Amino acid sequence: MKKYIVAAILCGIFFPKAQSADSVKTNNKITFSAYAEIFYTYDFNEPSNHIRQNFLYSYNRHNEVNLNLGLIKGSYQDDHFRANLALMAGTYAQDNMAAEQDALRYVNEANIGVKLSKTKNLWIDAGIMPSHIGWESAIGKDNINLTRSLAAENSPYFETGAKISYTSDNGKWFLSGLILNGWQRIAKPEGNQTVSFGHQLTYKPNDKITLNSSSFIGNDKAKAEKRMRYFHDLFGSFQLTDRFSTTIGFDIGAEQKEKGSKSYNLWYSPNILLKYQLDDRWALAGRLEYYNDKNGVIISTKTPNGFQTFGYSLNVDYAVSKNVVFRTEARSFSSKDAIFMKNEALQNNNFFITTSLAAWF
Repeated sequence: MKKYIVAAILCGIFFPKAQSADSVKTNNKITFSAYAEIFYTYDFNEPSNHIRQNFLYSYNRHNEVNLNLGLIKGSYQDDHFRANLALMAGTYAQDNMAAEQDALRYVNEANIGVKLSKTKNLWIDAGIMPSHIGWESAIGKDNINLTRSLAAENSPYFETGAKISYTSDNGKWFLSGLILNGWQRIAKPEGNQTVSFGHQLTYKPNDKITLNSSSFIGNDKAKAEKRMRYFHDLFGSFQLTDRFSTTIGFDIGAEQKEKGSKSYNLWYSPNILLKYQLDDRWALAGRLEYYNDKNGVIISTKTPNGFQTFGYSLNVDYAVSKNVVFRTEARSFSSKDAIFMKNEALQNNNFFITTSLAAWF
């Protein structure tokens, strides 16, 4: 068994937030899979350095063909033990891991889990794990829309710590409690000595409905600047007909205005995502979103009204084959303040088009 465990830890990938890619099994315990997504974005504001908005972390290059995310995966699982190691590359990795040490910037996931009960589905996992927050993952082909929502881009994609989780015998309930290093952190910030906490509760009454509640509680700053942050993510996914599905989500957070303060800065983001499957190959999808962070807790603009922005998007998907999908999306931002740079001047709007080609096995 030891050689299988070593092989699983040395080879592999795991998909953040969600995984549904096909895989190659070398035996009934070891699984290998891979994912790659090439993209091109044209931003009509034409940023000269090709780097787009500082609040976007996926598909965030203008007028160049690039790799958003490339993953390789190997995992091991038996009745009482599981292990995953994920390695990644691409602009997603570059932008999301900018705060981490150089040696950790290509690690997407590395964790080990042990089953605690012989009769119940009760596990404890520790290491670098997919985030327990959000309705969208970094794996583009698994999401309703091509690009990620403002809510997803500005909440954790990954987390580091330990969690205990329980799945009911009928598979309808999932419950977990987490101890974390911080808000999307592998290593803690210098001077930070606090522990963060989280929970996730998921209910699936049938195969057409998923209801989810997730939270984060903690401080992500150094001791001298300690500010408690409280965050809650709530969403529901509904397969309304054989062809039509929707996800409705709402994120809300509060952070102390200063250390020891009883006053808090709030931010929130409601989302509606819609998808219609035209046939086996073609699909249409759209998203309506709003992100309000007036006090710049997550997205700082240094403008009078902060970040108060509506987003609209429409995408068309074409399944080239079972394991290849081509997607095109048009997306627009409209902000209360002039925060988008164009021709060395600020304006209220930003419009861009993104295409991607994703393949997996």
